[in-house]
Amino acid sequence: MLKIHFSGEDILRTRVAPAADPVWELILSLHVLRGRTRDPLTANWRRSVARDLRQDSASEQLRLLFALNPPRGYFPDFLTPYASVEGFEAGLDALRRTPTELLHRDLSVLAAENQLPSSAAALARGEVSALHHLAESMEQYRSLAISPYWSRIQAAVAADRTRRARALLDGGVEGLLTSLRPAMRWESGVLEVRSYPHSRELHLDGRGLLLVPSFFCAATPVALLDPALPPVLVYPVDRLGALVSADASAASGAAPESLAALLGRTRAAVLQATDEGCTTGEVARQLNISPAAASQHATVLRNAGLLVSHRERNSVLHTLTPLGRAMLDA
Repeated sequence: MLKIHFSGEDILRTRVAPAADPVWELILSLHVLRGRTRDPLTANWRRSVARDLRQDSASEQLRLLFALNPPRGYFPDFLTPYASVEGFEAGLDALRRTPTELLHRDLSVLAAENQLPSSAAALARGEVSALHHLAESMEQYRSLAISPYWSRIQAAVAADRTRRARALLDGGVEGLLTSLRPAMRWESGVLEVRSYPHSRELHLDGRGLLLVPSFFCAATPVALLDPALPPVLVYPVDRLGALVSADASAASGAAPESLAALLGRTRAAVLQATDEGCTTGEVARQLNISPAAASQHATVLRNAGLLVSHRERNSVLHTLTPLGRAMLDA
């Protein structure tokens, strides 16, 4: 179990990352790609990426990147610098500037349980060429495995942020932390991650906590091993359906038959109302319809794959899926 201890100052400084973190998604996707879990929502993605890696003869060039990210267990903290909250390029710039002592320490921990290729030695010595090669490998892998799917990843994270924003408005930061159940439990100033693989206690010491919603995070939230680094907790989001590339979505042609039920001005207005997230009651008030009618329209939209609904205490929050977003934009 991981126990994260908050002071009053920590609560004030806790926040949710502004968008999907491209470096965290890249690193965690490597674990999904090579792991044993057979999640049907990522099955097509796994097959497609594995095929592209073989066709592009990229596996050898990415050998070090794969070795640094075993399917299970520890992976180096330096691969996910805090600066990645500002974007992919900011994250890679920070990675290229990783101090040698941190490289050596993290790789020593990794090598204790994993066999590393010879190129890891140069990286552990902080050789500039090795750091640049690693960054280039991440860019190459990203172009194959992340960029074609980025809009879907962003949409899932944006939907989760809408849920957390509503929880924050309703209950403050403590309401936000409570909303992270069932993966985590907030009680008496401590956030507990019960399924964490190791017993750890993390004291934030006034630094606050950056919560990073992640598409590729598995069922268990992830924290950095080094307690001296800026505190980050990455947690899984609802994936909102299978992961397909933007090109595949565009090539799929006509909408499924279930979308025929969407014809009509009222349902289009319901779809518009949920653009930024909306409860059933709020939809009813905005459109001047009964709560029962709002719920019925939301159900049709949800069954057609355009909305996802989450119950929060006595209300149901509706947010757009990637398909719903595409239809609204169109």
